[in-house]
Amino acid sequence: MQLTPDRRRTGHRAFVALALAALLAAPTGTTAAPQPPAPRAAAAAPLTAGIAVFDRRTGTFTERRHADRRFRSASVVKLLIALDFLWTRGPSYAVPPADRRRLDAMLRSSDDSAAQYFWKRGGGAAAVTRMASRLALTRTAGPPPAYPGFWGYTAVTAADTVKVYRYLLDSAPAAVRDFVLGRLRRSARCAADGFDQRFGIPGAFERPWAVKQGWSGFGAAGGCGGHRRPGGGAPAAGPRTAGPGGLDLVREALHTTGTVGAGDRSIVTVLTLHPDGTPYGTATARLTALTRSLRVPGGVRTAHGQP
Repeated sequence: MQLTPDRRRTGHRAFVALALAALLAAPTGTTAAPQPPAPRAAAAAPLTAGIAVFDRRTGTFTERRHADRRFRSASVVKLLIALDFLWTRGPSYAVPPADRRRLDAMLRSSDDSAAQYFWKRGGGAAAVTRMASRLALTRTAGPPPAYPGFWGYTAVTAADTVKVYRYLLDSAPAAVRDFVLGRLRRSARCAADGFDQRFGIPGAFERPWAVKQGWSGFGAAGGCGGHRRPGGGAPAAGPRTAGPGGLDLVREALHTTGTVGAGDRSIVTVLTLHPDGTPYGTATARLTALTRSLRVPGGVRTAHGQP
């Protein structure tokens, strides 16, 4: 039977609802509306997600679920570290060659040693505080007081991360926009620490896209095998314990953030926490499936299962 446009739209909404119900378990302590019960297999191993998809053409969110819930940032905070460094370099925004190489490694290959260098240079959590004030990030904050050097424990939300990309696309000086997004568009498949970065946005959608990914708590098995090289001991994360203010420092964190579609049509942020002990490959597959199920204007989905 040939479906009418109205039936196709209804079918897609039903598919999205079922996919989200299967992949997500609503976090406790929220005011979210009750969700349909998840299938039994998903209920055995739920993930927690904060989701925000913003359509720049219409100026509206097409997806927004627990968008103000705080997650530990993992490497997503590297966006703020880079922007803080570049903020005072105007009007020419010239970057010395050595710093340019570090920024390139930090943004494209998620290099932790480069992030640690700029974190110390920027005064640690002060860089996050400055950028939160500059960009009106209402729920973003530096690491818990007990972990001042652990930049990966910065608290971020899906909604605030969308604001960061909106600044880059709509307000940042052209030199800053081109510098940062140019590197995110050329994100390396294998990160400096040997983790495969082709999950979430780049696993779910065809180019053009620009991405900054994040992961924390998965140990050494990152999927890139021989590409692994030491990260220089940079403290992306410390002891995996419960953090203050509800910030989860225990479960495995996996995040995909960036833009999708021609002209950076959509801004997509999916922040997730997985049951403790979840293998990296399992987490990336689940996050990619969740990302693929979202309404992302301008996005062209990859063939199912093809990153």
